[in-house]
Amino acid sequence: MSVYMLRFAANISTMFDQPNELARLEHASELGFQFVEWLFPYSYDRREIATRLNDLNVELVLINTALGNTSKGDRGIGALPGREDEFKSAMTQAIEYAETLQIPMIHVMAGKCANPEARSEHIETFTRNLCWATQQLDGMDTRLLIEPLNHVDNPNYLISTSNEALEVINLVNANVGLQFDFYHLQIMEGNLGQSLRNNFDQIAHIQFSSVPGRHEPQFGEVNCGYLFELLETLSYEGFIGCEYQPKSSVEAGLSWAKPFGIGVRKK
Repeated sequence: MSVYMLRFAANISTMFDQPNELARLEHASELGFQFVEWLFPYSYDRREIATRLNDLNVELVLINTALGNTSKGDRGIGALPGREDEFKSAMTQAIEYAETLQIPMIHVMAGKCANPEARSEHIETFTRNLCWATQQLDGMDTRLLIEPLNHVDNPNYLISTSNEALEVINLVNANVGLQFDFYHLQIMEGNLGQSLRNNFDQIAHIQFSSVPGRHEPQFGEVNCGYLFELLETLSYEGFIGCEYQPKSSVEAGLSWAKPFGIGVRKK
């Protein structure tokens, strides 16, 4: 099986540092990426983004819902009781971008739950909000994702393990998949190879970066090369997001990508 079957998406929010994120799309294209992720594209007009993607022949495959009020510590609002109307507004915005830009996946940010006694209420809120959101996607080829975020970098985040994500996915039972990030799940669970096998039917998207450091995959304790080979063996057909911060320059860190036909600037 050829390694070229794996489809890597450059995360323009983390890999590149140009102030103008539309310029980052061009940089990704120059390096051979046909697919990109963009965490929060909402400061740019979606029609302008569509024009740029079309000109570059690049596909945007993943966005996140808005974080909420970051000055007050929000890390998403999807599971926050009492803020359902705010969530619906943010979700509607994400769906509008997904429809215009033909984005196949939206990561729905759950938010924090600092009080363990309130966890069940947060889960119920998240489930209701996701059920509403899936109904808004009727007729669209877009799927919602839940991603576990580790508690070291994201204290009190509601969903921090694959089992917690799967609990909500099973409650919603419609058009919601697991976003499997090597970085977060190595910190929270480890045993990534077996976890990929165990959860494969529910995994809709994968991301990676080194642990520690969140850099390129050739650094740190996670053997991403082995995991990429495993994904080939499992006939993974989704995208793999490069959600890392280069240790130096983007180009200098792309040795991992050369076997996949990525990393050589186009003439």
